[in-house]
Amino acid sequence: MRLEQLQAFLMIAQTGSFQQAAKQCGVTQSTISRQIQALEADLGVELFYRTTHAKLTLGGERFLPRVRKICQEWESATQELQDLMLGKQPELCIAAIHSVCGSYLPPVLQKFCHDYPDVQLRVTSLGSDRSLKVLKDGLVDLAIVMHNRFLITGKEMAVEVLYDEPIEVLVGVNHPLAEYEKIPWLELIRYPQVVFKDGYGMQRLIQERFEQMDVKLYAALEVNTLDAFRGVVRQGELIALLPQSALLEAKNDPTLAVRPLDNNHNLDDHSSFTRRVVMVTTQDRLKIPPIQHFWQLIKDNFP
Repeated sequence: MRLEQLQAFLMIAQTGSFQQAAKQCGVTQSTISRQIQALEADLGVELFYRTTHAKLTLGGERFLPRVRKICQEWESATQELQDLMLGKQPELCIAAIHSVCGSYLPPVLQKFCHDYPDVQLRVTSLGSDRSLKVLKDGLVDLAIVMHNRFLITGKEMAVEVLYDEPIEVLVGVNHPLAEYEKIPWLELIRYPQVVFKDGYGMQRLIQERFEQMDVKLYAALEVNTLDAFRGVVRQGELIALLPQSALLEAKNDPTLAVRPLDNNHNLDDHSSFTRRVVMVTTQDRLKIPPIQHFWQLIKDNFP
């Protein structure tokens, strides 16, 4: 049983004529006849009385509403795919790490909404690991995350490096570390830290760095919003290692201090401590006009 056989059956039922159905389908009458004969053979039931007018048999009458639904579903499915490839999609879903949502992303969102007013833009602030999971599950169309080579491999993935940024130290204005212009690592490791929750790329990055230095990370508290980081550190005891883009508001807060790390006094080497931010989607999604446009806007407007 093939789709064109069902379409031929439906057209004959609608026109009452094999000849008219052939014209509507753009084929010869003999082709229509062969399609119906093959369909009847598959079903083991005659569908039409062969008279002057093609009249449905009892089996044909029972079969008709089912075929009508199948053909309608097929038309809807093909139209939906055509609309998708033409950019006629109802929404565009983005997942992005917290610092990007609060810094570089807002101007891009405004430009996209102006360029695609009929597309509902939905943005969710998530950690890197969670963002990549919902991307792979098809719940979002694009993710802006910390680079993680283990989660973005595969021929189906499209990855664009956006920027690298230094990791800096957030402390209360009266904290002893606020006295330094650049904080040495030997001083840093003496104090308890507030870190992102498990599953966030920043927690993994910091943990790996401390393991490389063969020192223990004293993570006293886990939070998952930048407001929470500022609120906790403001109390004076805990400190936090955060990327530069996550510290824009903190730099204007008189109760907080932001200091760079002194990488010349690193415990193991002289390499700087940075993170890489990337944009990720799938190759097939990148062919869809709104997603392609958003991708280009990010490339053009991020630092």
